[in-house]
Amino acid sequence: MELNLAGRIAVITGGSRGIGRSVALRLADEGCHVAICGRSPEDLASAAEELRSRGISVATSATDVSQQGAVERFIGEAVASLGAIDLLVANVGGSAGAGLLEATLEDWKHTFDLNVFHAVSAIRTVVPYMQQRGCGSVLIVSSISGWTPVGRRAQYATAKAAEIHLAHSLARELAPYRIRVNAVSPGSVLFEGGAWARFREAEPEAFAKFEREELPWGRLATPEEVADVAVFLLSDRARWINGANIPVDGAQRNPSAW
Repeated sequence: MELNLAGRIAVITGGSRGIGRSVALRLADEGCHVAICGRSPEDLASAAEELRSRGISVATSATDVSQQGAVERFIGEAVASLGAIDLLVANVGGSAGAGLLEATLEDWKHTFDLNVFHAVSAIRTVVPYMQQRGCGSVLIVSSISGWTPVGRRAQYATAKAAEIHLAHSLARELAPYRIRVNAVSPGSVLFEGGAWARFREAEPEAFAKFEREELPWGRLATPEEVADVAVFLLSDRARWINGANIPVDGAQRNPSAW
């Protein structure tokens, strides 16, 4: 299917590894020029080399999106380098702290900074640039934890639920500007260096039990499987999908092994 994305300019937070990197590569395959940020200069350099091999323009920034003003600086640098913004993927996420009695209020605040507030800052910043283009498409990477109860780390599940609601709400608010906002909610995704890969290495029996009991297909998702859905949602082929939350979870049951 032709997605008509060639020449578009995409900005992806957390685009140096995992899901974000796979989305960036899928967009590059479609002919998009891409700006990515991440915390590791080494991962950014590796991702940039792979992206440029597709023959597209690439901008990178070593950025911690939880720091005040960092998202805005990254997006400003992306526009200065690539000239405009058509697509935004708010991909950065994570969690601080453990259960309710162990986690501090600062853990909760940091979790919301990483997930919800980084997405809010990114969307607020790109809207004027998308208005200049006459349209735009935003995708928030949430999680099945946003609607499925988890045993611990309620701060993460609550933040992901907020991201889903954010997509619903902003889709209505930004519709007059022809800017779509959707969310995608992956289940457990396995990639090198990720949390599930570390869990598999540290506790192989527990990992195998989780994979066997909670995932009907007997395996975790790949980043590429999430990226395929993400890129479709960003494209004009999904132009009448707005304010939606699309699960990409293989009918997974419990979202967490912890």
